[in-house]
Amino acid sequence: MVGGLITSEGTSLPQQIARLDAPRLRAYRENPEFYQGRQWTDTLRRRDRRLTFNYARAVVEKTASYTMQGASSVVDPVDGSTEAQEQARRIEQVLRDVHEQNGLDQLDFDNEVDCSVLGDAACKVTWDAARERVRITAPDVQGLFAWTAGDDPSRVWRVASRYALGHEEAEELFGALPARRKSGHDVVEVWTDAAFELWLDGDLFEDAPNPYGFIPFVLYPNVREPKQFWGVSDLEALKEPLRELNRVMSQLSMILELSGNPIAVLENVTEAQDIAVQPGAVWEIPEQARAYLLDLLQGGGVSLHVDFANLVLRTFHDLAEVPRSAFGETRQPLSGVALEMELDPLVKKVARKRLIRGAAFRRRNEMVLRILEQQTGESFAPYRTRIVWGPVLPQDRSRLVTDEVRLVSGGIHSRRTAAGLLDIADPDGELQRWLAEEEAREARNKK
Repeated sequence: MVGGLITSEGTSLPQQIARLDAPRLRAYRENPEFYQGRQWTDTLRRRDRRLTFNYARAVVEKTASYTMQGASSVVDPVDGSTEAQEQARRIEQVLRDVHEQNGLDQLDFDNEVDCSVLGDAACKVTWDAARERVRITAPDVQGLFAWTAGDDPSRVWRVASRYALGHEEAEELFGALPARRKSGHDVVEVWTDAAFELWLDGDLFEDAPNPYGFIPFVLYPNVREPKQFWGVSDLEALKEPLRELNRVMSQLSMILELSGNPIAVLENVTEAQDIAVQPGAVWEIPEQARAYLLDLLQGGGVSLHVDFANLVLRTFHDLAEVPRSAFGETRQPLSGVALEMELDPLVKKVARKRLIRGAAFRRRNEMVLRILEQQTGESFAPYRTRIVWGPVLPQDRSRLVTDEVRLVSGGIHSRRTAAGLLDIADPDGELQRWLAEEEAREARNKK
């Protein structure tokens, strides 16, 4: 074999990554199981009752919906000149076209759910030569490996992507291949800023310069621990309270069922047969014996279980940072400010996530523009974009409109800024239509 990365131990990079990041990959396997509702750890025994209340899935999907609400890319002009404004509008339109071509609304939401469950997510930005457009995909982070600078964990200098291809798909991409692996092929891509390697079934298949000049992956964590590159799943803090909630509710369900099918207790009886617990049943027992039905609900025992379940549920909401009011439940009618205070933990949680997602999406936009420059020759520099997010909490739109009218009239906000805050999908197009209407109205008035 000529070329290819060989480690000091004499192993190839595909062999090396097979032994990397074992704890991270183990968490990647376990967390989706918990998210899908397989939350009991011990072995199921005969006649056991196991209820599963999958709050994990509900919280992850609800938080993802809040986080990704109204996300869009905005380009600010570098100065106040007409040329700079036209350049900014053109770049915005280019990014909007790429967004629509790749269905990024759905891709980013799915990626956000994956990120919350696994702890990490990724995007890959490449050029689709067949369709002559930028292609954005979301590779599975379970097959991604990153090497970072020793003094800067956030700087990635090499990325390896491992995935499997069917035989027919592999031959369509790479040409005729040996028939010994018709069941499938293992592919490993290795990227640095300068070089690209493709390993197929453990052998180096291609070794070439990087056609982009940068690593076309954006790796970002759900929530990053200090000085660590990979992130932490939202489920880590929820596993214990949810397992306890499942156990308590299963136990309470069993008690209620037994109370509805009472247990007959016979005292001072040495032998018994044909004892039936049913309406109208008559039992014959010795003179000193006593028979009664066991009442499991006496003494307020059930209320203790209910109180404990509520305590566990409250702990879960505290750790999830998703109050009950986020599920539509409020103890009393709340004003707007009071509701904001009650949902403040969720707002803070979404804000932390958006900081990380915003940096990742800006980096993705930069890759899109650089690739388009390489392929079309058009200049888009400087690559300065901004991610705008929708409001987390419901807004009083009429009040917002009134405020923006005053700000625009006072020269504090531009019409375009006001349109963006009001979630107008195409501010420039809306402005042009308004100008056309104004010109038509003036023309009618002159007649």
